[in-house]
Amino acid sequence: MDATEALQTTDAPDDAPTRELDVRSLGPPKPLQNTLETLAEIDDDEVVVQFNDRAPEFLYPKLDDRGFAYDTVEGDDVTVTTIWKA
Repeated sequence: MDATEALQTTDAPDDAPTRELDVRSLGPPKPLQNTLETLAEIDDDEVVVQFNDRAPEFLYPKLDDRGFAYDTVEGDDVTVTTIWKA
């Protein structure tokens, strides 16, 4: 699954600029840290597409606290979470 397919499959705005973030090779807590650092840098209309090897369960409460919307799709070999400012 690529970023375009993920945007079409999730509730994320599919016409927004995207920033891809592949954290599949990173051990905890780096995926969480890298994602939060990336989110601190995005523009209001930008969508982050995170590629992970599992659903980022520890990230969800932090996204809620920071006012982000998100949607996760699990594929055969990748879990993709789209994140955008609500």
